[in-house]
Amino acid sequence: MVISYDGKRYHGWQIQKNAVTVQEIYQKALKKVLGYLPDIKGCSRTDSGAHANIYCVNFNSQSLIPCDKFVIAVNKYLPKDIAALKCIDVGTNFHARYSCTGKEYIYKIWNHQIRNPFLDGYAMHYWYPADEYKLNVMAQDYVGKKDFTSFCTLDKRETGDMTRTIEYFKVSREKNLLIFKIKADGFLYNMVRIMVGTLIRNIRGKDCGINTILSLKNRKYAGPTSPACGLYLNRVFYEGLIL
Repeated sequence: MVISYDGKRYHGWQIQKNAVTVQEIYQKALKKVLGYLPDIKGCSRTDSGAHANIYCVNFNSQSLIPCDKFVIAVNKYLPKDIAALKCIDVGTNFHARYSCTGKEYIYKIWNHQIRNPFLDGYAMHYWYPADEYKLNVMAQDYVGKKDFTSFCTLDKRETGDMTRTIEYFKVSREKNLLIFKIKADGFLYNMVRIMVGTLIRNIRGKDCGINTILSLKNRKYAGPTSPACGLYLNRVFYEGLIL
């Protein structure tokens, strides 16, 4: 299933003991439709407060409900800030996370001296002038297959190879809204938020270049982790599957 959610009041996707998550709410709706709870696999762990325009989950079911009717049935039990968009029959070997060939994230920054009350929880507020053309030029240093150790918050979830391949990193502006769009074959913990935070810090001439930070392979040399409110999982890619 393909779903979409506003993550403002949730602590990310993955089930937690002492916090409300998107997975918890989705599972409750799914159980009401099926009468039982199947084993659910999500495509990504999203941060607390982050959003998803597209998020994919898979599960095995013997339900005879047609896909279009299944979407309607699940939506009946979901709150207004989570929506089921599409249901697709896939093979038994499909895995929402491990079958994924790439993801695209968007990060939004409200770039104006005066905050926008309608973007509270949906974009980072940055009140200093920011040249989107300079940001876009700097962002190209991220593109390619590189070790992103410097752009990862280290914890128990990140082990092994820290190499990822960035296909593109684009920065554009829609009036006062800066939009960062990044596609890669995978992302490390907080990677997008740290990359954006580093660009914003560097545009003020306060630090060394992106390539230098990459070569140092140390988190302390990169910029701050941008707030989760501006982060959106925008697209998820699978071979031979159009979402």
